[in-house]
Amino acid sequence: MIVSKIQYIEKMSIAVNFSQLQQYINQTWEDKILPTLIDYIRIPNKSPLFDAHWEANGHMDKAVKLLADWCHAHAPRGMQLEVIREPGHTPLIFIEVPGNSERTVLLYGHCDKQPEMTGWNEGLGPWQPVLRGDKLYGRGGADDGYSTFAALTAINAIQAQGLSHPRCVILIEATEESGSQDLLFYLEQLLPRIGTPELIVCLDSGCVNYEQLWMTTSLRGMVKATLRVDILQEGVHSGTAGGIVPSSFQIARQLLDRIEDANTGKLLLPELFVEIPQQRVEQVRQTADLLGQTILDNFSFVKGAQAITMDPYELLLNSTWRPALEIVGADGLPSIGNASNVLRPYTSLRLSFRLPPSCDSDQAGAAIKKALEANPPYHAKITCDITDKADGWNAPLAPEALLKTFHTASEHAYGKPLMATGEGGTIPFMGMLGKKFPQAQFLVTGVLGPGSNAHGPNEFLHIPMAKKLTACVAEVIATYAVAFSQSESPNLHDS
Repeated sequence: MIVSKIQYIEKMSIAVNFSQLQQYINQTWEDKILPTLIDYIRIPNKSPLFDAHWEANGHMDKAVKLLADWCHAHAPRGMQLEVIREPGHTPLIFIEVPGNSERTVLLYGHCDKQPEMTGWNEGLGPWQPVLRGDKLYGRGGADDGYSTFAALTAINAIQAQGLSHPRCVILIEATEESGSQDLLFYLEQLLPRIGTPELIVCLDSGCVNYEQLWMTTSLRGMVKATLRVDILQEGVHSGTAGGIVPSSFQIARQLLDRIEDANTGKLLLPELFVEIPQQRVEQVRQTADLLGQTILDNFSFVKGAQAITMDPYELLLNSTWRPALEIVGADGLPSIGNASNVLRPYTSLRLSFRLPPSCDSDQAGAAIKKALEANPPYHAKITCDITDKADGWNAPLAPEALLKTFHTASEHAYGKPLMATGEGGTIPFMGMLGKKFPQAQFLVTGVLGPGSNAHGPNEFLHIPMAKKLTACVAEVIATYAVAFSQSESPNLHDS
């Protein structure tokens, strides 16, 4: 029964000397992790989507070797590590650490990075690691280079206390920022070696503050599309054509009005909406009550600008369970310095849609394409190509006993309880694993908190958060082992 299991967890968590655990992890971070993570940030191992010549450039192999070498040098007892490489695919690090039971915990992270991005502050840069106070600046430290070190150190910390732990499998992929295109390929091959994980720990998510453990309960899906409007075969002087030939940009604006209300930003296609589960609504209210207007501290608005609404509850729902559109790129538009009085022949826009976690990305993509291509204004040539899509993810309802292990770890590390929230981003891996292992439970968490600015300029890793999160993961794994690996304790899913 749940009561007896929770009591059992409370009893067994006493066996974990958390002070000793955190001390071991803090020392490891300072002496062994940070120096190597600094070297890792220097490597421009951009994801294949942003570096078509990644293989020839060799940066990804260099990053993988750095991580694998560190793992070998700090190997937990019994560790087996393999760097799996298949022609035409990025490498993948597969680590297996035997445990005191056949139960399996799977830990996930990635080592590929987003591109440079402009706007870094003076003295900072994507491949220039800089330590300032408790922050380590540079691309990929928080997203997601730290994950390999944190996962292995958590296991080492457990073993250092002589505690039991389940069998642990660690997967570190190299295409997450490209939609995990290679992970599915490898996953099919590795399923027999992975086994059937009962708990999956994903370290690639975020935190709303740095003051407690945050569990991600949902992730939005996405659709990427390229909308192109062609009206002429070549550009024409605007003095000749203006007022006769419709502007391709004006046509594009008309088409966008079919799918988005320009005054509110609300999307208009019903296929992009879902009914929001009541449990998630309640979690959003709790988070909104906790954070209030500090939600907006994450964003550097220009002076006088403001958010879509000032209601924290609505903002959180918008960013986790409602669809959104951003124009992330354009072709056919010369730079201002090169712009002349020419009516341009075409306009091409890259559209990025975020979808609710349970929205079907195939249906959403089809609805977007249909809405944009139907009945072209002025009979212009309209093409909408869906270039990428991924379903979101909504976590299964966690048993109360498992949530107790998360809460206890958060209280020990931060002195504050666990909080649960949805994330606005997409982690394709979670959707993949949710389908492959439908009975698994999840702890999806991470260090991307206020100001960390993943994918953007001035990305940083909040080092105290990384240390405490590592300790939380260690305690969860150790407590999971003793609480749910005993033959006399009820099965986890019976709760």
